[in-house]
Amino acid sequence: MGDWDFLYEMNERGYSPEEIADAAASGVAPYEWESISSDWLDSQLEDEPAEHFKSREGLPYSTLDHIGIFEDLVDCAVRHFENTGRYLQVWGELGEIYAEIKFGLRRHETHRAGSDGTIAGKLVEVKTISPEKASDHVLVKTQGDFEQLLIVRVDRGFEFKSRLFDRSELKGGAGKFLRGRFNEGASNA
Repeated sequence: MGDWDFLYEMNERGYSPEEIADAAASGVAPYEWESISSDWLDSQLEDEPAEHFKSREGLPYSTLDHIGIFEDLVDCAVRHFENTGRYLQVWGELGEIYAEIKFGLRRHETHRAGSDGTIAGKLVEVKTISPEKASDHVLVKTQGDFEQLLIVRVDRGFEFKSRLFDRSELKGGAGKFLRGRFNEGASNA
C-alpha cells in the first residue's frame, strides 16, 4: 500500500488524528498542497456532519489503524497462499476495506441489501475480483439501489487496482443482472 505511506509520515511528524483522517479522505498530505488555504478548506467542511469520520456503527476509528489492519489481512492472505497454495477467501471484505481507505467508502450496517455504502454521498456497490478469477467482469443485481459500482481487482501479486463506474455505464438492464467489466469504462484508480 505504498500510496498511503504519507499517513504514517504524518503520524511521525506529529499531525493530529483529525488531520490524518482529513488527509486519508483527500488522498493528499497537507504539506503536499500548501497552495490551498486552510481557511478556505475549513469553510468547505463547515457543514460536514460529525459522523463523516466515524465507522458505520458511529464509533470513531483510527485511519492509521484501519490501514494497518488492511495490510495485516493482506499479509495473512499472502502467507496462507505461500504455505498452502490456496487462496484465503476474504476478497469481498478486503475489497470493501480497500474502498474505505482509498475512496472514503462509508459502509452501511451489516446485511443491508442494494448497496454496500456511500462514496461522496452516492450509493455504491463494491465487487471484488480475486486472483483466482480469469474473467474481468462482475454481475450485480438490477434491483440494487446503488448509483455507482466500484470494481476492485486483486492480482496474483496481491496488488489492488480499482475502477469506479456510474450505473448508467453498466451493460444489461433488461434482465436480472447488470454487468461491469474492469477493463472497460472509467479510468483506473
